[in-house]
Amino acid sequence: MLDAVAERLQQRAEDVAGQRFGRVINATGIILHTGLGRSPLSAAARSALCDAAGAGNVEVDLATGDRRYRGYQLGPAWTTLTGCEDSLIVNNNAAATLLTLQAVCAGREVIISRGQMIEIGGSFRLPEIFELSGAKLREVGTTNRTKLSDYETAIGPETAAIMHVHPSNYRVVGFTATPAIRELTELAHAHGLASIDDIGSGALVDVTRLGLPPEPTFVESIAAGADLVLGSGDKLLGGPQAGIIIGKTDFVRMVRNHPLARAVRVGKLTLAALAATLDPYLRGTAEQEIPTLSMLAATVDDLRSRAESLKAETSASNGLNVEVVSDVSPVGGGSIPGAELPTMVLSVHHGKLSVDELARRLRLGSIRIFPRIQQNRVVIDLRSVLPEDDSKIALAMRLAAEPGEQDVDRV
Repeated sequence: MLDAVAERLQQRAEDVAGQRFGRVINATGIILHTGLGRSPLSAAARSALCDAAGAGNVEVDLATGDRRYRGYQLGPAWTTLTGCEDSLIVNNNAAATLLTLQAVCAGREVIISRGQMIEIGGSFRLPEIFELSGAKLREVGTTNRTKLSDYETAIGPETAAIMHVHPSNYRVVGFTATPAIRELTELAHAHGLASIDDIGSGALVDVTRLGLPPEPTFVESIAAGADLVLGSGDKLLGGPQAGIIIGKTDFVRMVRNHPLARAVRVGKLTLAALAATLDPYLRGTAEQEIPTLSMLAATVDDLRSRAESLKAETSASNGLNVEVVSDVSPVGGGSIPGAELPTMVLSVHHGKLSVDELARRLRLGSIRIFPRIQQNRVVIDLRSVLPEDDSKIALAMRLAAEPGEQDVDRV
C-alpha cells in the first residue's frame, strides 16, 4: 500500500516537473526547434532582459522627454543593416502578415502565387489570414510554376499589392519556376501597386557559407525595392520571437498607425533582447556572438572533440554504454526545410533501463535534457548544444543512470 502511494506521489511530482516552464537543454540537433523555443538568445540578449526588467525608455525619448512609438530605438540599426527607411516590431511574423494585409490591402486584392499558399505550425493557413484581414486573395499560376505574366494578367482596378511569400517549411523541387522579388517589385511599381515580401526566416546574412541552402535576406529584398519586408526574429536572425516589418516610410507608417498594431505590439523584454541581438551584426561579430549562427558554423572536428570529452566523462557511469557516432542534424523545425548539417552525436544505451525510460529521466531530471531517440538508442546531438552546457549534459547523464526502485517496473 505504502509503495503504491509513494509511486503515485513520485509520478505526480514528475508530471509537475514536466509541465513546469523553464530551462531545457536542446540535444535534438535541431537548432531551430519550434517546441523548444527556436533560437537560443545570446549572452548579451539574456543580460539585456535583466536590465529591462525595471523601468526603461520603452515609449519615451530621453533627449526631449516626448512620447515616441514603441521600438523606435531599433530604427537606426535596421536602416544601417538593411538600407530600409523605417521599421516596426510586432509579436511574431504571423501577426506581421495579418497586420500588413489589413493595414495596406483590406477590401482590395492581393496577387500571390498558388505555390506560396503556405500552412505553418498551429494551423496558420495563409488563405485564412487573408480572409481575417479583409484583403481579397487572388491566386495565380500553379503549384510548381508561376510566371511573371501570370501576375501581370491578374492586375486589375481592385488590385492593391503583389505579395511574395517564402515557403519556410517546405520545398517545391523539380520542374519549377517563380519570379524573383525584384521582378515582382518592378511589375508592382509599374502599375502603382505595393510590393510585399515575406522572407520567413528573417536572415540577415548569407547562410550558404555555413553550408545551408540559400535563404532570402532582408538586405536583398530591400535592395530589390520591396515596399514592405516581413520576417521572423527567432529563426536565422537568432533573436527573440518577434515579427519584423521593415520598408519604406509611408508604408511602415500606414501599418504602425493601424489600430491592430497595438494589439500585436511587443513588450519591453522583446525589444531589449532584439536590440542586443542586432548589436553583433552591426559590429560584424554575429557569427561569434549569436548562438544560432555559431551552432550552424560549428565544425565536425569541434563537435567530435566535445563528444569524445563527454564520452570520457560518462562511460564509467553505472550501466551506461556511450559511443561517438557521425550523423546529420536537420537544422530547422518548421523552417529551412530539408537542410541538414553533418554532426557528431553521443549514442547512449543503458544495461538496465529501456531507451524510453532513459530519455524520460533525461527530460525530467534536475538538469532537463531533451534528446532524440534513434535506432533504439538515446541520441545526444551536440550540434544544438551550447559548449558551456557540455558539463551539464555529463552530469545529467550520470544522474539518469543512477539505479532506483522504480527501474524494475519501467524497464
